[in-house]
Amino acid sequence: MKPTGILLICVALLAPLIWLPGIAPGRDVIALFSQYLGMMALIAMAISQLIATRAPGIEAIFGPLDQSYRIHKWLGIGAMVAILLHDTIDADMRGLGVETALVETAETAGEISLYGLLIFVVITIATFIPYHLWKWTHRFIGIFFVLGAFHYLFILKPFKNGGPLGIYMTAICAVGVLAYFYTSAPRGLRPGRQYQISNLERQGSALAVTMKPLARPLAHRAGQFAFFRFAQSKRSEPHPFTISSAPQKDGALRVTIAPLGDLTSQLSRSLEVGQSVSVDGAYGRFGQNPRGPQIWIAAGIGVTPFLSLARALGPESAPVTLIYAVRNAAEAAHLDEIRALADGTANLSVIIWESAESGRITADDLARIAKADLNKIKVLFCGPTPMRRSLASGLSVHGVSARRFHYEAFEICTGLGLRRLLGWLNR
Repeated sequence: MKPTGILLICVALLAPLIWLPGIAPGRDVIALFSQYLGMMALIAMAISQLIATRAPGIEAIFGPLDQSYRIHKWLGIGAMVAILLHDTIDADMRGLGVETALVETAETAGEISLYGLLIFVVITIATFIPYHLWKWTHRFIGIFFVLGAFHYLFILKPFKNGGPLGIYMTAICAVGVLAYFYTSAPRGLRPGRQYQISNLERQGSALAVTMKPLARPLAHRAGQFAFFRFAQSKRSEPHPFTISSAPQKDGALRVTIAPLGDLTSQLSRSLEVGQSVSVDGAYGRFGQNPRGPQIWIAAGIGVTPFLSLARALGPESAPVTLIYAVRNAAEAAHLDEIRALADGTANLSVIIWESAESGRITADDLARIAKADLNKIKVLFCGPTPMRRSLASGLSVHGVSARRFHYEAFEICTGLGLRRLLGWLNR
């Protein structure tokens, strides 16, 4: 996560403390603290809504989108904690004025916002809920933010909306509301690129989908991903896929879809040549600016970013060893392409690791393959989370620090990690 994003969040959350000490004399300090908690919740949710827009510059501020989305999740959870504390600690103050119908409506809006957000935060961290249902319900969180902003603007409080603190918080609310309306706008009003499927090819157990641009093509770098929405699909929500082709002069794109979930399984069966595709991106910085010798570990469909990264290797690039871990070679996607790349690229060597014969690859196996000190090598990984954690733990024993172990954890719908915490406590 980029320090600029963390600094921005901290400054935004702490900014009300510039004005609150001047408001505190003669006021109920506990109630004022409760109101500050409410303001913190609004600020956190507004920044979370802003990240959700995936607008240009978000990655520059908060880091690659996989990291930005983790910040997005924890801002939402933190906001929920602040709201619950705000609701528990009495925020009412005497002598602020007469409660009108508008004030009472604002109070009711706050209660609706509280319970609505509580429900949707629970849905967000419940990983057993299918992605398409999670995505559908997630759209309503912005509505409860709008209600929370209405609650703030029209409740009785010890400062005016036209004062410095009031203007600051009104601007925060405006940012959050505008971000919500932007993400909720009809797809035709949001920027995107229009493509058409030009070829479908089975690659082991996966499906390689090649598409050509219908207008201005998408600009992307090797290793990046984008969000794809396939027309005529039973589920219309966009889904992230790594672009498995190198940047082309004609703007053509290729993604490789493995049937790992409900949506990807349905897509791999229903796609046809000629179907239109809406593309939003590109995002991510995986494998950018490589320096020094590297080991790339691709597990299953995790080979997709390495296909384009391998084509981006130049004569001056440091040596790279790609370890392609699959259950068996018959299920491996793009195996012939990878072997051809290895034959035609002097500084790329490829090892096919079949777990059905050799077992799961370990850090000790990597140390033997590297034939050098691993603490001088960068390791790039793309594959399942359990395998990533196992390798990261084992490689740390061999001197590979977290800074030299790179991966892209693009998990949109994630839990709190309670199962992992309980496992750690049990050990």
